[in-house]
Amino acid sequence: MTFSSITALTTAFRTGELSPAEHLRFLTERADRLEPQLRAYACRTGEIATEQARAATEAYRRGETGELLGVPLSVKDCFHLAGAPTGLGSLLHKDARALTDSGVVRRLREAGAVITGKTNMAEFGQAATSENLLGPEAANPWDTERTPGGSSGGSAVSVAAGLATASIGSDGGGSVRIPSAFCGLVGVKPSQGLCADENGFRAMTPFSGPGPITSSVADARLLLGVLADRVYPRSATGRKRIAVFPAPQGRPVHEGVAKAVHGAVTLLEQQGHEFLESPLPIEGWAEIFGPLVLAEEHQERGHLLGTFDDRLTRYELATLRGAARLEPAAVAEAERALREYRSRFAELFGEVDLLVTPSVAVPAFPHGQRPRSIGGTEVDALWGAYPFSVPFNVAGAAAVSLPCGLVEGLPVGVQLVAAPGNETVLLDVAEELEEAIAFDRSAVRALWP
Repeated sequence: MTFSSITALTTAFRTGELSPAEHLRFLTERADRLEPQLRAYACRTGEIATEQARAATEAYRRGETGELLGVPLSVKDCFHLAGAPTGLGSLLHKDARALTDSGVVRRLREAGAVITGKTNMAEFGQAATSENLLGPEAANPWDTERTPGGSSGGSAVSVAAGLATASIGSDGGGSVRIPSAFCGLVGVKPSQGLCADENGFRAMTPFSGPGPITSSVADARLLLGVLADRVYPRSATGRKRIAVFPAPQGRPVHEGVAKAVHGAVTLLEQQGHEFLESPLPIEGWAEIFGPLVLAEEHQERGHLLGTFDDRLTRYELATLRGAARLEPAAVAEAERALREYRSRFAELFGEVDLLVTPSVAVPAFPHGQRPRSIGGTEVDALWGAYPFSVPFNVAGAAAVSLPCGLVEGLPVGVQLVAAPGNETVLLDVAEELEEAIAFDRSAVRALWP
């Protein structure tokens, strides 16, 4: 049951076909074999997971059940798990053990999950890939010479390669949706503030939150419900008002990605949804996102600059140096603009139920080789490959990336976006579209038997 859904797995546990302890032993042996090639984990939590699996096995024997009872999940290495390191993708924190669980882990633990390990990530979550100085970047299971994206790259790798049933990442600028798109998975960015991580790591706080990375929308529903302390039952979608943006802000999109996204839109049309023309008011996101992220980095980690420069990644050094030069007036203007930006989106979502864009502009690229041009058009190294995620963090919206096809053997994603607080509609339409797409993961699963 390597690639089973959460429901299929808990059904097997409940009927006695399999026990959580047996399944964990299988996954442990699998990780022993595959991790040298994949590098999904920053650390594996063997003793903790073994105790959790034993407790779940005993609970099933007593007739207890639960949506996540005994389910093996990985968590990004920015969430605190008592007794395990919280490495944050940084040499400076690689041996720092957490004394208590942060809110995300507490909820997973209370739901009976088995936490298999802490997953590889960009240093302090400050990149859209997963390079750090702790070792080689996690490898995309579809092609190990390519990035899985980031900053929750290891989380996506662990799910795509069958090392965990699902994972929890965090998304401050696309860090759940980007690796989900690159690895052929479902990634949900909840509405801003919906899912708390009490006493957790702070970065991109105005825009970030935990979110599930899964193989299906159904699994994402279950995990989102645990993270948000609520239930998201599936319901009939009905006819929704949808606005489609094949290339927001006129940004270039790889021809294969554009074709795959167009195919997904065609399926939505066939399902009877109403398509509306509407402007997408995303101009100005960079002028808001940049100053507010830099201001928090300066507050949280500015003291590292000049003292630990040789132990920081190139991108974190650049971030801290930029933060040190930031003018207070730029921060104040960004805070004002953020309020206006979210007001613009509130007006838009008064007219439409969902927006559709590509999740990423390109398929996964080779490690360390961010594209500098797409379709002959030059793009910036920072956001050129993935310019369609951050605007919706700034908007505080709910969003999901779904795999919608293969381009040269690599998965690409379509992004659906809903108004803050409208996860129900987002998930219902996403699940309907997922069933119509019927994305085939057999190729990647054959690579990792």
